[in-house]
Amino acid sequence: MTKIGTLLFALFGCLLVSVGAAPTANANLEKRDWIGDIINFLGLGLVTQINAFISLESLETNLITINFDVHNPLLIELTIDRVVSQAGLNGTVYASFDHTFETPFIIKGTQTANSGTIPNVLLTQGALASLDIIPYGVQDLINVDVYARVATINGKIGIPLPIKGLKQANVPASYELVLS
Repeated sequence: MTKIGTLLFALFGCLLVSVGAAPTANANLEKRDWIGDIINFLGLGLVTQINAFISLESLETNLITINFDVHNPLLIELTIDRVVSQAGLNGTVYASFDHTFETPFIIKGTQTANSGTIPNVLLTQGALASLDIIPYGVQDLINVDVYARVATINGKIGIPLPIKGLKQANVPASYELVLS
């Protein structure tokens, strides 16, 4: 509970600074990585599950499809517009993507939501080498940048809140072979 309270205090402090500041201050806010540092320091695990779908075509293209679940610890709605992610295991990046959501990814306050399908996730080590991590059943988020908005209403408006440099270890991961 202390972690959530500290995060709420930090995020609302950020909101007050960005709302009360001049327009140029908002541009400076985007250059700062401290919000991600705070979340990392508190050990908040925002991603609760990663699901990877591997097709036979993936063995040739080194591209898979994924989705993931995110928990919103805030009391207010969070909307994610874009995610840039590198995930893997033991410091080695196995998967990378940059995805902008056509329909904003909305997570209601204190709830968990699924991202929906994210295609064209690149297996940076190649599909065959990436199969080695399946038995572990987890992935580490090595570096994740999230372009979000807080205090949205059904995904509309909100205050921009870029969160850069997120890291999270041992996220539960499932892998499914898709034969069609």
